[in-house]
Amino acid sequence: MGVVSTARVLTRSWRTPITLTVLGAVALVVFGLLAPPGEHSTFGVSTGGDLVQFEPLALPSRLVGILLGIACLALAGWSFTLVARGRRVPIWLSITFGVAFVLAFLTWSVAGAQISLPALLQGALALSVPLIFGALCGLVCERSGVINIAIEGQLLGGAFLSGVVASLTTSVWAGLVAAPLAGLLVAYLLAVFTVRYYVNQIIVGVVLNVLVIGLTSFMFGRLLSPNPETWNSPGRFLSMKIPILGDIPVIGPVLFDQTVIVYIMYVTVAVLYVALFRSRWGLRVRAVGEHPEAADTAGIQVNAVRFRNVLIGGAVAGLGGAYFTLGLSGLFSREMTAGQGFIALAAMILGRWNPIGAVFAALLFGFVNNLQSVLGIIGTPIPSEFMLMAPYVVTIIAVAGLVGRVRPPAASGQPYIKT
Repeated sequence: MGVVSTARVLTRSWRTPITLTVLGAVALVVFGLLAPPGEHSTFGVSTGGDLVQFEPLALPSRLVGILLGIACLALAGWSFTLVARGRRVPIWLSITFGVAFVLAFLTWSVAGAQISLPALLQGALALSVPLIFGALCGLVCERSGVINIAIEGQLLGGAFLSGVVASLTTSVWAGLVAAPLAGLLVAYLLAVFTVRYYVNQIIVGVVLNVLVIGLTSFMFGRLLSPNPETWNSPGRFLSMKIPILGDIPVIGPVLFDQTVIVYIMYVTVAVLYVALFRSRWGLRVRAVGEHPEAADTAGIQVNAVRFRNVLIGGAVAGLGGAYFTLGLSGLFSREMTAGQGFIALAAMILGRWNPIGAVFAALLFGFVNNLQSVLGIIGTPIPSEFMLMAPYVVTIIAVAGLVGRVRPPAASGQPYIKT
């Protein structure tokens, strides 16, 4: 018994509780106790199109910061208790802590000013959509044992092909159909080299990213930039408001007054979650990713499953790339994905290879990215240089400190060679 207890103690990871405690102390002291007294943070909760209009919500900055800081420290204390008992910190606790910390920071940074909460959340969701598609792509691949570093290239390929096809056909719907094809093409190359010929998955992913960046940059310089009317005028999808649901205060304009790509994202998340954890296909995929030898013994064609999953992931990432062109900007620009594929990988890890967790992680990154723009507009005293690097700092802290003791699929990154 003594040996077993010692082994359990040695496997405990105190990284998450320590990180939560440090951040909780920062929230209490900086965002609460040191906040300027007498200031109020004002949040607009209604938009001009809402059926029911609400007055802006004015909150005492210092009091709210103190209360949220105490809540953060309470969650950190709970995480210490869980780890001391040999249990891991659940993902919902990390998500709750992240929400409380962000709210404390938001209340502190908006002190003496006013922002629109629906507009802030709408912008956060818009920036999160490609991350969610990219994280789902990586999740589908890694659950079957293939590490997909080429998400960046698949997003960029989807953005490029959707913009070109939509421009040539003058139909955004044609561009939307073409986007998954670009992701499939990149995914096919990834699957051929990694699954069929057992080439190192990391190296192939990096090479494919460089290849797609080079090809799209070359085509942009030779075709799209000199002839934008013909090659680079795809247009954008218009928002489609869902009756009744779109009129719900705050939530309605954010979730139910969106483009068709966002609604496709909702369906994709739900379908992948059910398929992975409630279907025979998902059971086979997880078996292949955890123990391919046992799956092979059970009659599952391991490499065929991996090949198909890489293709599925590529199609999903291609849809995410279409959002850059057909959902946000209305045109393609050189390297417009700007490293979002790698942030999507971080969201997948933070979400613990779970579609729901990946969605919340991507929303966190999107929120922080949009927040730095909003705070810059209202003239926050925070230095602009810090706000520009804030999304990447949050990514590092989240992955390094908040993930805790997690384990990827056991066979992830390992080629399966049948003997």
